Amino acid sequence: MPTVAIVGRPNVGKSALFNRLAGRKIAIVHDQPGVTRDRISAPSKATAVPCTLIDTGGIGATLDDGFGEQVTIEADIAMQTADLILFIVDAHDGLTPIDQSLAQKLRKAKPQVLLVLNKVDDPKHEAAYDEFARLGFKKHVFVSAEHGRNFGALTDAIDEVIAPLVSEIEAVAEEAEKEGIKLAIVGKPNAGKSSLVNAILKDDRTIVSNIAGTTRDAVDLPYTFGGEQFTLIDTAGLRPRGKREDSVEVFSAMRTEKAIRRSDLCVLVIDLEAGITAQDRKIAQLVLEEKKPCLIVLNKFDLFKPESKQADRQKAATEHVKRELFFLSYAPFVVCSAKTGTAVDQVLKEALKIRAAAQNVPTTGKLNRILQAAFETNPPPINSKSRRRMKLYYATTALNEKYSVIPVPTIVLFVNDKHLMSQSYEAYLSNQFRLSHPAPGVPVVLSVRSRTRREWEPREKPKGH
Repeated sequence: MPTVAIVGRPNVGKSALFNRLAGRKIAIVHDQPGVTRDRISAPSKATAVPCTLIDTGGIGATLDDGFGEQVTIEADIAMQTADLILFIVDAHDGLTPIDQSLAQKLRKAKPQVLLVLNKVDDPKHEAAYDEFARLGFKKHVFVSAEHGRNFGALTDAIDEVIAPLVSEIEAVAEEAEKEGIKLAIVGKPNAGKSSLVNAILKDDRTIVSNIAGTTRDAVDLPYTFGGEQFTLIDTAGLRPRGKREDSVEVFSAMRTEKAIRRSDLCVLVIDLEAGITAQDRKIAQLVLEEKKPCLIVLNKFDLFKPESKQADRQKAATEHVKRELFFLSYAPFVVCSAKTGTAVDQVLKEALKIRAAAQNVPTTGKLNRILQAAFETNPPPINSKSRRRMKLYYATTALNEKYSVIPVPTIVLFVNDKHLMSQSYEAYLSNQFRLSHPAPGVPVVLSVRSRTRREWEPREKPKGH
């Protein structure tokens, strides 16, 4: 559904408006500024077009308990992810410096902004609020959230903006449902990618040959397994750039890289008989750089150490992949043989497990508890040059792709100085997060930002001026 974010300075009536649109009392309404501190979401009951409402904390609040920065971050994220922003002002109080600073920020926002002048109980008072016209927003509406005045005009204005988005979102959802989980089958030439696809489909849909590079283009193949829809993307094998023989092979490699980017999950096929090579590691690095969910398939298990016992072979294969692809440790793996069909169904079963685990995105509260505990257990080292230690103020999650089948959230860390984050400590935080919130196959993406003065926070004038 489209998302409508309600933003504004403290105590302008955002929560009262949110409750009326949601049709029930969810957000706390209080005269004290800064009561709402987190994003609260609920479906709208008042609009004709279904949408999700987000109530944010008051922007520009000066809170004594240190939540001001957290409120700012939460509101910022709401503005970045919304399809429509309701900018609420208190018409009774008149235009304030915080309103003007916030308006300046909102004019740069990508979503459309609807100015809502609240606390206007009588239509004859509307002419007195012409000062808000200089904020520069094309559309505005006068309401009284407390008494419900002019709410029909507000819901009509919301419907007008979000109605066109619904068909767009539905089209995206239908397309995603039709394609199901898009699996890009990638690997070096002759690793058995096409054989794996044929074994999964139980049909010779792709050409299989001992000649490396037989598959030249990425081919989309729909398949239903266990009532779930998949699209298998069989790709050309990626060879080192210097060994690509002609322009056709160069373009094939480009299409493979594009298939990785548009996939929901990369299935990295390894020739277990040949062992993991430098090219396998380069392809794995490409998957990592694209921040893609990944599943490793160790193919040709029937040819791997055939003289050894089954358990010993399995252990040796496990140790080999963990050692050679240590940087892709988040990716689970399946040991199979496309030629004999052994454990081939496990590939799709594991893909479904990865999707299920990825849907469980941690709440803001849980995320902060995990990271704060990690900082307390093992504090960051003091920087040798600046003699400063990194401090974590707050963390939150933001989804990279709005309509992703397998979401990969970015964990945003707000610290005193992002340059104090070392590579080793970032790896430590990633590991601690994964231990507390396991999601096999999904990478942990961290984004570290320095805490700065809020752009919209008005500076206090010196006394005597």
